[in-house]
Amino acid sequence: MTDSTTQVPDGSLAWHSRRAWAWFLVTIALSFTIDIATKYIAFHQIAGTPVEVHREEVVAATPRLWTLIPQHTPVTVVPKVLDFTLVLNPGAVFGIGAGKRWFFVVFTGFAIVIGTYVFAKHTRSRDWLIHVALGLVLGGGLGNLYDRLLYACVRDFIHPLPGVLYPFGVPASWTNREVWPYVSNVADAFLIIGVVILAWRAIKTPPPQTRR
Repeated sequence: MTDSTTQVPDGSLAWHSRRAWAWFLVTIALSFTIDIATKYIAFHQIAGTPVEVHREEVVAATPRLWTLIPQHTPVTVVPKVLDFTLVLNPGAVFGIGAGKRWFFVVFTGFAIVIGTYVFAKHTRSRDWLIHVALGLVLGGGLGNLYDRLLYACVRDFIHPLPGVLYPFGVPASWTNREVWPYVSNVADAFLIIGVVILAWRAIKTPPPQTRR
């Protein structure tokens, strides 16, 4: 015999669905844990000796954070496709907003509140893919927020397309001609994947029809 009061209609708000909350919270927890674990492993393995990051040293060294990383040879995973190398980033993804740490701390906190509200009040219990996407965005945001609060910077180590250059000497010299000069982390990857899924769902979902 089933208690009808425990059943949640598939079209009800996610706020009332235990399954929706499970998708959302488990995705946040997993993405956060994976990000922190991979950063820990990277900073203890890639340079050949453990690299300990200390908040006081980061604050004192900013913006010359490269001085806190020992010289090391990047670990080549796939030639011309993926390298692992250690970088301390005082900004956001792609190095945007270097030195504006507290802005990103406040912005991330605000985004977490908004993301949770959107999940609870603007998605349905059946929208599991949206719940996973929101969880990836928030989990990735929490991973980088953890770094900013604890270390005053973000630990990066993933370098896609290393050494792959634009032809004909373009673009401008500040990019060193690399197609992808940015070093990022797993949190950034989760953020991008989550945003892409949300954008795809927004495009795919037909607009509501107005009644006449």
